Amino acid sequence: MSSTLPANPTVIASPKATPLGRIDSIDVLRGLVMVIMALDHSRDFFTHLRFEPETLARTYYALFLTRWVTHFCAPLFFFLAGTGAYFYGRRRTPAELSRFLWTRGLWLIVLEFTVVGTAWTFQIPFGFFGVIWALGACMVLMAAAVRLPVRWLGGLSVLMIATHDLLDHIRPQQFGSLAWLWTLLHVRGFVLLPFQIPEFVLFQIVPWVGVMGAGYAFGTIFTLEPERRRQVVARLGMVLTFAFVLLRLSNLYGNPPAGQGGVSQGDWHIQPTVEKTVILFLDVEKYPPSLQFLLMTLGPSLLLLAWLDKRMSDQPASSGLTSALLTFGRVPMFFYVLHLYLIHAMAVAAAALFHQPVAWLLHGGFFLNATPDGYGHGLPFIYLMWVTAVVILYFPSRWWAGLKHRRKDWWLSYL
Repeated sequence: MSSTLPANPTVIASPKATPLGRIDSIDVLRGLVMVIMALDHSRDFFTHLRFEPETLARTYYALFLTRWVTHFCAPLFFFLAGTGAYFYGRRRTPAELSRFLWTRGLWLIVLEFTVVGTAWTFQIPFGFFGVIWALGACMVLMAAAVRLPVRWLGGLSVLMIATHDLLDHIRPQQFGSLAWLWTLLHVRGFVLLPFQIPEFVLFQIVPWVGVMGAGYAFGTIFTLEPERRRQVVARLGMVLTFAFVLLRLSNLYGNPPAGQGGVSQGDWHIQPTVEKTVILFLDVEKYPPSLQFLLMTLGPSLLLLAWLDKRMSDQPASSGLTSALLTFGRVPMFFYVLHLYLIHAMAVAAAALFHQPVAWLLHGGFFLNATPDGYGHGLPFIYLMWVTAVVILYFPSRWWAGLKHRRKDWWLSYL
């Protein structure tokens, strides 16, 4: 990645760069992943299934792909957060950028264990180490890392992404009283907070901070002339995608063995049916994300970004689906918090309407309780609820995006 970075980047005005330094194609891509994320959470709240979509023996195309397409969300959250930080820093001093990153990072951590945790469970207080916590923790670390030259930061980030799988065999128990620290850094599992409160760590810091750092370095590509940057982004996307296919077919490196603390099936090999073979090929480890997982998701995402960048230059997002995605992409934190409360409330309403168990949704939901018998729906209903939620969310999101455009209050940048 570092070979594509200009030695002395200077901002080149683009017809699709707004006065705030935003790039429409990036906002549309961010909006798309927000909408896809809502599909995964709709499945969480409405499904009647009692097994994970990655369970090879029981899953099937429609179910697995409904889950698989949402794998693109988290990598792009972190990667584009880094890119956004680069754009933010181009218009401010290094000290101002660092201050914004560590204050926003701490704010996100507070949100995770208060507002976001409550949205998942309707319990106060409640929280776990999810994606918002990890975004916040990575921003705090990036507040120091952005003081490095961009080439150094990009190179170190790529090195972390490429080599962190070498650490998969290290278990928290090997660190004794510091086991909690290794869990936060690189292992899916529980940690004990003060007063012996156990909390689940779903998103770790490594290699997510590397993904954010790589996204920061990636921002320099957008200082290139538009046609040149599209070529660079497309070629980078093709290289990453090809690397995933090569590593996955060869089982050479980049995904932990089955049962080594993750939930994937480990190495790929031919299955009795084409369906199971394809599913296993795409089933790579997300917690923490393996090299293969990040190549599989970031590679195609960059190809899509290159296409969007060209399309947005030819046809501005003035109406239709692209305009809606642009709106969502400009208010990602607002959308994230609101969609959790909305989908959870819709699940309560649907359960009451269909005379299914309701109380468990008001006292922790699937985070604290086993899904009761007689609850849930199939994929068609899940997709219906997803589309309904996205349509509802468009209106408050459009209002919030308009408010942020009209007003420049400092606190709006944190939401």
